[in-house]
Amino acid sequence: MFFAVDPSAEARAHLDTALSAVRGAPGEPRWTPADRWHLTLLFLGSVPARLVAPLVEAAGPAVATAPAMTLRLAGGGRFGSRRRPQVAWVGLDGDVGPLTDLAERLAAVARRLRLEVEERPYRPHLTVGRWRPGRPADAALTDRLAGYAGPRWPVREVLLLESHLGPTPRYDPVATWPVGG
Repeated sequence: MFFAVDPSAEARAHLDTALSAVRGAPGEPRWTPADRWHLTLLFLGSVPARLVAPLVEAAGPAVATAPAMTLRLAGGGRFGSRRRPQVAWVGLDGDVGPLTDLAERLAAVARRLRLEVEERPYRPHLTVGRWRPGRPADAALTDRLAGYAGPRWPVREVLLLESHLGPTPRYDPVATWPVGG
């Protein structure tokens, strides 16, 4: 399970068009389909069934205190080294501070329920691709996204999603909360 915010349809379409300039290039990552793009606020992994309802209940107040936010997908980069890149991502612009605060409040909720939470700082980004180990990888591809700036969109809701892996991965909503009153 994970908490996430979805970019608007307009933001997805704009970024999808921008990525067409790097798709098909030698050393490209395996691109994530646009319909699976989301901004992960907190990854939880497996959540015991007995803790799902308490998680949903406790997350509500954490989201309710979030102000209205407007975001924009902007810039690009990678996680991993230039020699061995792992994840291609697009960054964020706009109300990133309040989004980070929200992610931290959700992490505190999860910790109170004794769920395992990564200790590294939250780095807001949208994963757009992953390089496969042992395959040719051109880390410089994400440099072409440095000047990218998509349309702004209002954050309307936070979702708690359950991921189902397999040949056709999907994310099923467990709960949603409105953002910004």
